[in-house]
Amino acid sequence: MSREIVFDIETYGDIKKMMSMEVTVVSIYEYETNSYRSFEKDELGDLWPILEKAERLIGYNSEHFDIPILNKYYTGDLSVFPHLDMLKVIRESCGKRYKLDDVAKATLQIQKSADGLQAMTWWEEGKVDEIKKYCEQDVKVTKEIYDFGQKNKMLYYPTLTGDVLPIAVNFDRIAITEASAAVASGINMTLPF
Repeated sequence: MSREIVFDIETYGDIKKMMSMEVTVVSIYEYETNSYRSFEKDELGDLWPILEKAERLIGYNSEHFDIPILNKYYTGDLSVFPHLDMLKVIRESCGKRYKLDDVAKATLQIQKSADGLQAMTWWEEGKVDEIKKYCEQDVKVTKEIYDFGQKNKMLYYPTLTGDVLPIAVNFDRIAITEASAAVASGINMTLPF
């Protein structure tokens, strides 16, 4: 059974000052348990052991956004965990960046339920449960895109003319690195001792 984890974060703050943004919610899907869970900022201590035992973290624009922001809260270094950023694979394949929503619509005819700006408004209104539902739905979309790409080695994107064009992707795990070798032992070893 796979111990991969699909994740997404929601934040509050000015995107132009990314490193000053605060995490509001982190949602995950665990392949091992076939379940979705969400963690508020004050519950991140419960999330770390789950991520530390993951074979690989899977996200969308996660190398540039999610991981650096989460790293502000983590004692170790999440950036060395085995990780797949699907947007990075897409960009390397076709030379362009596409929104998750656009890829989801073109590939699976599904879409996100809201956006990050709406999540910030919910935060201001104290609607944390709405943020959790939205973040978990984003994780579901990300997971379904990952599963499709893993199986078909292909995703799709829409053009301005309404056509749908393919993007070749390879989401397979690459050669064992030092970080992924640590996972083989059952835990990601990045905490300072």
